[in-house]
Amino acid sequence: MRFLDLLSFAAGALRGHRLRTALSVAGVAVGISAVVALTALGEGARRYVVDQFAALGSNLLVVLPGKVETTGGAPFGGVTHDLTIDDYRAIARLQRVRRSAPLAVATDTVHFRDRGRAVPVLGTTADFAAVRRLEIGSGEFLPVGDPNQGGNEIVLGVTVAQELFRSENPLGQVVRVGPWRFRVVGVLAPRGQSLTFNMDDVVLIPVGTAMRVFNRSSLFRILVDVRMRGEMEVTKKDVERLMAERHRAEDVTVITQDALLTAFSAILNALTLALVGIASVSLAVAGVGIMNVMLVSVTERRAEIGLLKALGAQDRQVLAAFLTEAVLLATGGGVAGLALGAGAIRAFVGIYPSFPASPPAWAVASALGLSLAVGVGFGVWPARRATRLDPVAALAKR
Repeated sequence: MRFLDLLSFAAGALRGHRLRTALSVAGVAVGISAVVALTALGEGARRYVVDQFAALGSNLLVVLPGKVETTGGAPFGGVTHDLTIDDYRAIARLQRVRRSAPLAVATDTVHFRDRGRAVPVLGTTADFAAVRRLEIGSGEFLPVGDPNQGGNEIVLGVTVAQELFRSENPLGQVVRVGPWRFRVVGVLAPRGQSLTFNMDDVVLIPVGTAMRVFNRSSLFRILVDVRMRGEMEVTKKDVERLMAERHRAEDVTVITQDALLTAFSAILNALTLALVGIASVSLAVAGVGIMNVMLVSVTERRAEIGLLKALGAQDRQVLAAFLTEAVLLATGGGVAGLALGAGAIRAFVGIYPSFPASPPAWAVASALGLSLAVGVGFGVWPARRATRLDPVAALAKR
């Protein structure tokens, strides 16, 4: 039996039971579409994180208070010192540091007249814009000055400016953060989510003022921009050594951007594989459905199988005929699943256009390979049952 004859034979059998065929194809299609869509979302999340880090540049160090150990806490018996503005100034003087920016964070309500909005309030310095690669939409950023002194300047995220001022020009206007009054000197250009913060929905004030507004003396983070990428590890050790000298203990954690990116990528890759594994369960269920359909088909077509064998068809030809039928069911479901998954991804991107969701080539190839494997794997047993039929017994009722 030639290959085209096998296809014709299998297709004819499937056309004879259209509803059964459609349900089997739909089962595989749902499983394949789930695999494709979840893989696209996982890969999109990984690419989104990579893009966010790329937007920050490749020479970023983050200094955090507290020493991270395998125990999950601070060093046993040690005292963790807060990061201070003096620590920031000492780091900024290191030879390999191009610039650095302190960061103090709290949440408060910004008021303008009778309108108010609760937002993250970031206390920082003029270098923060360069370190985080922020652009100013109008006005200017925080002025250069003594970080311990501060001032009453405030920079608004674009969403905050739009909601508080609507059609008015915010520059030069006075807003309140709690009981404190600030003069608007600038509005950030649209940026969107940038790792921890949505930069469209924050306000920035001088770090010295932030310490008084927040009633604290400690910093949340210190961001460090290293002059050359090749000096990242050396600068990291310089910062750790400096902080150990200042605090008389190793009580800070310095994280490189590459380390953060590697950690996020590993987590998201593991999450993607877990989601694909969960979605693959539906493929296994669809495979069981195909096997049941093929077993019923073998039972219904005993006489047809007996006639084929009586006319000289060999066992391997009968096996190939029924395997081809199972593979057609699974492959048809695979193609339909790819189309369904692509449609779901397109709809998702339409709702969230900034999210880079698209299935990687390996996911598409794997989905088709999985559908083929389902057809072969779950079609072997019914096909082997067909080859074991005795032609005389199969034709007895005829």
